[in-house]
Amino acid sequence: MPDVVLKNRIRLRAGCEFAYDLASAVPALVQVTARRGEVAHVLRETWETHPHARMDDLSDLYGNTIHRATLGPGIARIRYDATVEVPAEPDAARPDARQHAIEELPAGALHYLLASRYCESDVLAPVAADLFGSAPAGWPLAQAVCDWVHANLGFRYGSSDSTTTARDVYERREGVCRDFAHLFITFCRALNLPARYVFGYLPDLFVEPAPTPMDFYAWAEVYLGGGWWTFDPRNNQRRAGRVVIGRGRDAVDVAMMTTWGRAELVGFEVWAEEVAP
Repeated sequence: MPDVVLKNRIRLRAGCEFAYDLASAVPALVQVTARRGEVAHVLRETWETHPHARMDDLSDLYGNTIHRATLGPGIARIRYDATVEVPAEPDAARPDARQHAIEELPAGALHYLLASRYCESDVLAPVAADLFGSAPAGWPLAQAVCDWVHANLGFRYGSSDSTTTARDVYERREGVCRDFAHLFITFCRALNLPARYVFGYLPDLFVEPAPTPMDFYAWAEVYLGGGWWTFDPRNNQRRAGRVVIGRGRDAVDVAMMTTWGRAELVGFEVWAEEVAP
């Protein structure tokens, strides 16, 4: 592992470019911009679309920024590029954070106890009870779930698709980062731990670079001790440099692209890397 040299802030270049083959013009929602008001401070961002498409800013129910556009027909290319500053320190941890009784949870956290499209916490509740029923409440419980998902799932590209749910992942024991996050969130909700899905950019800071091409990344946040805390079941380690794009119940709420019409992805690239100030 490379030597870690921590500074107060690190400057990153983060963004993506993708292309779709469209038989006809289709309305689309694009969600790839760094979320404002986060610990990652956006210094600059630009959009490019070919052919030109008007991009209207919208805000969804979860406070995420999305862009609405009409794309195509033909090959439509979209490029987003941003410069952001992030803390040099890894994700904060608080091992003594307690688990709240349901009756004292704030309304915003209660929403993340409910089952959702990809996180069938009601279906997997008996499994969660069998696996983690004896674990101490609070942070140790969330960490036990994170440890189990990390140890028992294999990472494999192409092992899941847009219909794969947490129950499928539990049965198959493999997936990509979003599947790790979905299963972790599902178990947490089944154990009365509010948990939400997070989607964003994760650079290879202070770790060995991944051998595979950069991609978007999914992790989770759990409500403990009066705040939301990051858990990453794919890596199962505290990492530096996370840039949040969006949060929601599961991947449905923070899809990179949502289209109303046939759209075939024919090109895709993501980057997140340190740059000089």
